[in-house]
Amino acid sequence: MGLSPSLTFPPLWFAVLPDSDAATEIAARARAGATQEIPHSSGRPWLVGRWPQDFLTLGVAGESRVAVLGEHAATSTQIEKAAAAAYSPEALNALASRLTGSFHLTASISGDVRVQGSVTGLRRIYHGRSGPVAIAGDRADVVAGLLERELDEKRLAAHLLTLGLLHPLSGRPVWHGVEDLPGTHWLKLTADGRTRPVRWWTPPQPDLPLREGAERFRDALTAAVELRTRGRRLLTADLGGLDSTAVYCLAVRGDARVVSYTAATHDALGDDVHWARRTVGALGQSENHHVVPAERIPLTFDGLAELDDHLDAPSLMSVDRNRRMSLLHLAAEQGSPLHLTGLGGDELLAGAAARLHGMVTTHPRTAVPLLRGYTAKYGWSRRRVLRQLLDRRPYRSWLRQVAADLRAPQQHPLEPLLAWSTAPRLPPWATGDAAEAVRELINAEADSAEPLGGGGHGLHRELVTMRLVSQFARHIGQMAAPLGVACAAPYYDDRVVEAALAVDDRERITPYRYKPLIVEAMRGVVPEESRSRATKANATLEEEAGLREHRDQLLALCEQSRLGELGLVDVPTLREWAGRPLAAESESELLHPTVACEVWLRSHESRRTSPSTVT
Repeated sequence: MGLSPSLTFPPLWFAVLPDSDAATEIAARARAGATQEIPHSSGRPWLVGRWPQDFLTLGVAGESRVAVLGEHAATSTQIEKAAAAAYSPEALNALASRLTGSFHLTASISGDVRVQGSVTGLRRIYHGRSGPVAIAGDRADVVAGLLERELDEKRLAAHLLTLGLLHPLSGRPVWHGVEDLPGTHWLKLTADGRTRPVRWWTPPQPDLPLREGAERFRDALTAAVELRTRGRRLLTADLGGLDSTAVYCLAVRGDARVVSYTAATHDALGDDVHWARRTVGALGQSENHHVVPAERIPLTFDGLAELDDHLDAPSLMSVDRNRRMSLLHLAAEQGSPLHLTGLGGDELLAGAAARLHGMVTTHPRTAVPLLRGYTAKYGWSRRRVLRQLLDRRPYRSWLRQVAADLRAPQQHPLEPLLAWSTAPRLPPWATGDAAEAVRELINAEADSAEPLGGGGHGLHRELVTMRLVSQFARHIGQMAAPLGVACAAPYYDDRVVEAALAVDDRERITPYRYKPLIVEAMRGVVPEESRSRATKANATLEEEAGLREHRDQLLALCEQSRLGELGLVDVPTLREWAGRPLAAESESELLHPTVACEVWLRSHESRRTSPSTVT
C-alpha cells in the first residue's frame, strides 16, 4: 500500500515560504487551503495558512517583519520595536529568550527568514525542500503535502518501537524528505534555497537553591497562566493531580470564570476527586467544579474503529483518545475557548533519577543516600543499579546496542532508571523487514548522535521525555481543534522549563519528598490542605477494563491491516496477542504504538479519498 502525494488541510496550520519567485507554485498550492496570508516586504507570500484572528501578532518596520504565533504576552507595539531593531534574523535571539508563553517565532528580514518553535517541541517546526525551494511549517503532513512527498515506510516502522523515547528518531516525520527541527534551534531560510539550523537555546546551569528557585519558578508559572486568563470571561481546566491543581489555583486568581473538571476513576484507590473537592472548597469555587463519574468516561481502546482525527503523525494518544477528549467535549459544551492542563508537570517537577548517574561521581555523599531511597522506593535490584552506574558508555555506543537488541525481550519492569533511557524494543509481531529498517535508521544516527542538552543521563532523559509527552499534548490540541477549544499546557512554556531546570538537582530530585519544587513554589497559592498531597492516580485499571471491553475493536484492526499490507507487522501474531489477557503495565502497553500507527494510516487513507483532498 502506497500513500500517493496528496494534501488535505487541517483546521489550524501555517507554512513559511522563502522570499523567492521559485516558491510561486508551492504558494499556490498552499493558498488552496488557506484563509490568511502575510507577505514579505517584497510582496511575495511569506506566511500562508489558517489560524484564528487573535493567534498571530505582527510587527512591521521597513523591510523587517516579525510574527509571533500562539499563546504569548507580546503586544504588536513590542513586536514592531523588535522588528525595527532586528538587522538580521540572528538579532532576534533576545526576543526569543524573554517572551512568555508558548509560541512560534518567525521573521522575514532583508530576504532571509527565521523560523522557530518551542524548546520542548510543543510548538514544532518541520521543513523540507523541493528542488531549489525550502519551506517550513508547524505540521509535518502539510509540509509533506506542499512538497508532494510520500510515506517513508522505514520511518513508520520506527514508530512501532515501545516507549517512543529514542532520540533522535522519536517524533521524526514519517514522510520522505521532511525533517523536524530540534527545539534548541531555529531554522534559517535564504532566498537562494539554502537552509541552516542555528542553536539558540541551552539549558541553564542547575545552581539555584530550592527556596530561591521555587520563587523564580512560581513567577514563571504565574506569568504563564496569567497570560492565558487575561481578558477572558470564561475558561475551563483539569483539576486532578498536584500539577493541574497548581495551574488551576493560579487561574482562579484572574478575572475569568474558571470551570474545572475532575475525572473519577474505577480504581477505589484513585483519590483525585477527594483532593479536588478539598481544593475548590478552600477556594470557594465548588459551584464551578464538576466531577465526571467514571461510568461517563470512555475506557482505553474505546472507539478505535471510528477514530478519524486529522493528526500529522501516529499518536500514542489514539488508544486513550476518547477518554482524554471527554473533558474537552465538556469544555466545548461549556463554551470555553481555552482549556488548561497540567501536562508536562511530571517530567519537569519530579525530574529524572538518572541525574544520579553523574552526581554519584561529583557529589557522592549526596547521591548515595538518594540512590538508596530510589532503590527502596521502586524495588530496584542493587545489582542492576550498580551495573547501570558503572556503565559509562557514550550515547552513540548505547544507541548501537539498542539497534543490536531490537528483538530482545522487553527489559525487566523493575529495571532502574539511571541509563540514557529505558531501551526500546520492537513488539513480537514486527516483521524482519521492519526490524531491519529500524536497525538501519538507528545505526545511521549512531555515528553522529549527541545526547540532548549536552549534559549527562539525567538532563537527556528529562528533555527526551518532555519532547515525547509534549507530542501527546500537541496531538490533543489537534484533536480538539475542530471543537473550537485550544488546549494549553503552561508547564511546556520555555520560561517555565528554564526556571525548573535552573534548580539544584540535589534538591529538585529526591525520593524522599513529592515534587518539592512545586510544593515550595505554591505556598500561599494552593490551599494548605491540598499542597501537601503526595499521591498520584493512574489509569491502569481503565486500561485493563478497556482491553476486556473493547477487545473486538482491537481485533477488528487486524482485519485488512494497513501495517500488514506494508509488510511491517505479522498479522496472525498481532491477532493472537490482542486476543489474550494482558497485564496493563507490562504487556498491553506494547500494543499502543502499533494501534497508533494502524489508526493513523486508516484515517490518513480516508482523507486522501475524501472530496476535500487537494491533489
